[in-house]
Amino acid sequence: MVNRWWVYQRERFPLVAHGLLILAFSFSAVAVSSMLRGRFSVPPWPSLLVAFVTCFLFFLQLRIADEFKDFDEDARYRPYRPVPRGLVSLRELGAVFVLACVVQAGLAWWLDPDLILLLLITWAYLAFMSKEFFVRDFLKNRPVLYMVSHMFIMPLIDLYATGTDWLVAGAGPPRGLLWFLLASFFNGMVIEIGRKVRRPEDEEEGVATYSVVWGRACAVAAWLGVMLATAGFALLAAMHIGVPFQIAIILGGALAAAAVLGLWFLRAPAPGRGRWIEHMSGLWTLILYTALGVLPLVWRATVG
Repeated sequence: MVNRWWVYQRERFPLVAHGLLILAFSFSAVAVSSMLRGRFSVPPWPSLLVAFVTCFLFFLQLRIADEFKDFDEDARYRPYRPVPRGLVSLRELGAVFVLACVVQAGLAWWLDPDLILLLLITWAYLAFMSKEFFVRDFLKNRPVLYMVSHMFIMPLIDLYATGTDWLVAGAGPPRGLLWFLLASFFNGMVIEIGRKVRRPEDEEEGVATYSVVWGRACAVAAWLGVMLATAGFALLAAMHIGVPFQIAIILGGALAAAAVLGLWFLRAPAPGRGRWIEHMSGLWTLILYTALGVLPLVWRATVG
């Protein structure tokens, strides 16, 4: 029983890799909210704990929702995946989803009952997403609209995470928070596009990757474009925190590295290089949230 779930997480939701990124994501959300309110110290541990566990479960729920949503396509084109091959069942995953909801609600109530409203809003959007907003064929034929409609979940999750700071403090959303939420919105696209850019030899029947739909060159250009947008909004958020130059240098360097990698992939798409785009998306995400959430605290502690 335990082995089955261990295999599932390894294939569909790697706990260590996802946990590290979600930790950076959630810590940054709480810390940025606190700093935007003028508090440059490590946020209280209850807020950090609730933000991390709840965000982790949100992303797990997104994976589970995808298993339900894509079951027919997976059974037809990707029978090697855990659910079609019978490793775990949709019923079991549904039970995990419900258990995650119970834990999220309990943590929200424990920290501040007002968080329940933000939780309900995020759950509602997730529910509509899982049903493709009841216009599945319409969205499937419009890849950009499909991606954008699904990426709105990212700022909603981030809004909840920041709420463990500003809402618990009895304040409203701090000035400058919108830029941070927009950075998360576009960063979701960085990850989404990055994981669907492949070499021609790695494409699978029935999988509408962006390298197929747009072509490899356009897909890489779009990936770099949303990365640039992410950096721009992150820089606007950093201006409100007081570290724009430091953030500009860090994200500028990471963006330059991504551009070099993208060109390298296009010129010589050797085996495995498509995965480098996906790996760079994860590294970019880690750099982005660490820079925004940790760097300002260290900088203030260092320079006073």
